[in-house]
Amino acid sequence: MQMDLGESAMARRRGVVCVALVLVALVFYSTPAPSQELTPRTYWPTPKGTKVGVLGYGYAEGDVLFDPSIPLYGVDSQANVVVAAYLQTISLWGRTSTVLLEAPYQWGSTQGFIGETPNPDRGTISGFGDPGVTLTVNLLGAPTMTPEDFQALREKPHPILGASLKVLIPVGQYDPNRLLNPGGNRWAVKAELGAAIPLRPKLILEIEGGVWFLGDDDDYITGPREQDPIVGVELHLVRRFRPGFWISLDGNFFFGGRQTIDGTELTDFQSNSRLGGTLVVPFKGRHAIKLGFATGVFTAYGSDFDQYLVSYQVLFK
Repeated sequence: MQMDLGESAMARRRGVVCVALVLVALVFYSTPAPSQELTPRTYWPTPKGTKVGVLGYGYAEGDVLFDPSIPLYGVDSQANVVVAAYLQTISLWGRTSTVLLEAPYQWGSTQGFIGETPNPDRGTISGFGDPGVTLTVNLLGAPTMTPEDFQALREKPHPILGASLKVLIPVGQYDPNRLLNPGGNRWAVKAELGAAIPLRPKLILEIEGGVWFLGDDDDYITGPREQDPIVGVELHLVRRFRPGFWISLDGNFFFGGRQTIDGTELTDFQSNSRLGGTLVVPFKGRHAIKLGFATGVFTAYGSDFDQYLVSYQVLFK
């Protein structure tokens, strides 16, 4: 009997490890455009001390730019991004919290027009993008957890409310003599609230709403650039099958972002929606593969592209 109980405890522990890995390993949906994120399972908690490494690759083609605010029209692009990331679960004020660090490298080719003039920078673009730091704190429903607490929540889920703050640091590669650059040359901050609402024990509805605040680019090639905030809402319907194995249907809607360049207000107000899906498959206990796809559903400006994502994730602790 003691052996049976020990084996049962070990099995539960393996389940916790596996679930922890795929829940927190990639809390971003790698795109060249931050306002277009699709991020399932952002606010689902994990035990204190969880440490995860990620290496992800994203490919997008169509009307897509590393910086969607660039005033190009008739865009035809192929954009690639590799992201290395590290995430750790900590305790803040007795609440489950996570810190995510991510560093992207981007390359691709773009053709388009400025008015009726071909883009002078068309061709291959490559370089390091702006790194990001994200702090997520669960406000209600997820105090700092042990593995046993986490297992109990997984077996009997309840509503969770969280908040996050993401900062993009303007240290990516940027040439003021080029229209297209991997780096944005401006600070960008996203504040967000999110909730996870169990519909059934293995079916979770997630709702997230946030605002991107974008700094000024005083070195922009055609004159100082300002941009209004971008407001976004995300919905995710997540179906769990077994520990660590889940699939989600993802959608968003975002609007705003009108630019003023060298004192002239542009007609580039965004009012766009995207739809996608995510699949996570664990293997060998501490490893997982994540696959994703997203496409534009409704596009008023700069979001009509298809995107594919694959990432490898490993649990260090």
